Amino acid sequence: MKSTFDLMRLWAMLTGLALAAWYFGELYLGAQATETLPMLIAAIGGFELFHYAQDILIKRRQSRG
Repeated sequence: MKSTFDLMRLWAMLTGLALAAWYFGELYLGAQATETLPMLIAAIGGFELFHYAQDILIKRRQSRG
């Protein structure tokens, strides 16, 4: 069973992918892209990068004792 934290990261990843697809779909169709959408994508991407780096740091500390 996945932890709540793992599920939160999964939903954040799926939301970020959906928003990115929406943004590039708007660009492809020639629609006027909103200013908010790229900021949302960057915020979710930053959230995921932070937690990925945090996981690496935690695993490194556990392996060193």
